[in-house]
Amino acid sequence: MLGPVILAASRSDRMRRFVSAAPGTKQVVARFIAGETVDQVIPIVQAAADKGLEVTLDVVGEDITTRQQAFAARDAYLELIEHLRDLGLGARAEMSVKLSMFGQALAGGHELALANVRPVVEAAAEIGTTVTLDAEDHTTLDSMFAIHEELRKDFPQTGCVIQAYLFRTEDDARRLSGAGSRVRIVKGAYKEPATVAFQDKAEIDKAYVRILQILMAGDGYPMIGSHDPRLIAISQELARRAGRKLDEYEFQMLYGIRSEEHVRLAAEGHRMRVYTAYGTDWYGYFMRRLAEKPANLLFFVRSMITKN
Repeated sequence: MLGPVILAASRSDRMRRFVSAAPGTKQVVARFIAGETVDQVIPIVQAAADKGLEVTLDVVGEDITTRQQAFAARDAYLELIEHLRDLGLGARAEMSVKLSMFGQALAGGHELALANVRPVVEAAAEIGTTVTLDAEDHTTLDSMFAIHEELRKDFPQTGCVIQAYLFRTEDDARRLSGAGSRVRIVKGAYKEPATVAFQDKAEIDKAYVRILQILMAGDGYPMIGSHDPRLIAISQELARRAGRKLDEYEFQMLYGIRSEEHVRLAAEGHRMRVYTAYGTDWYGYFMRRLAEKPANLLFFVRSMITKN
């Protein structure tokens, strides 16, 4: 299977240099990354709003090594929020953040990440939007959930992400399914060992449905992160059985993937949010997109061949 190999390469500096220098990289990266600067991504937010779509914005770059980089990440999100406020787009855009980008892996990282993300959550609330804490590899999750719980004391709308391939996630879903919670469920995009995660796609899909049943039956707000037509159809049926209205859950898909489906779901009255990443440190995010679907890797290889 190529997926685990690509995920391992996402941590390799040597592969980072090779992929960054490859002739076809820029073309493929542009498919998944909306731009490098906030000025480039704002028109995309506006265009999505014009189509009836909402967005969640991710400033890429979780592989940081210094406290200064963590402060810079915080400031990048604060700049983004300032732009959204000035253009009146707060109601259409929320933020997704990876706590590793805020210093979680550094010495004293839990406290540092909390201190850095709090002003972002505060600023988002001031313009009428919110922040969702992305899930990363399993070793970071206890810290992420603790920060999520702390932030919700003052900002109960703060969301978090759970990953279907982890054995722990059904229990996490039960704990997080209460009133006022906002939980995005995804399959998972990190290389995890068989001791903590399902490795077989069919088992992951089954776990996804079980977890989705928990969320739909709960009192929170489920956010379905998937491009899988079967899982989308199952989500709609589970929502119907739970008596949920169309504004009591939402679908989320990645920028650059199944764009026509984004518009179709919105036209049917569903809340549809596009996960939109931007920034210069795109490598880790890009490699996970290649690992998720063989067609993405084939597209990349063809682009390299075409450019040579």
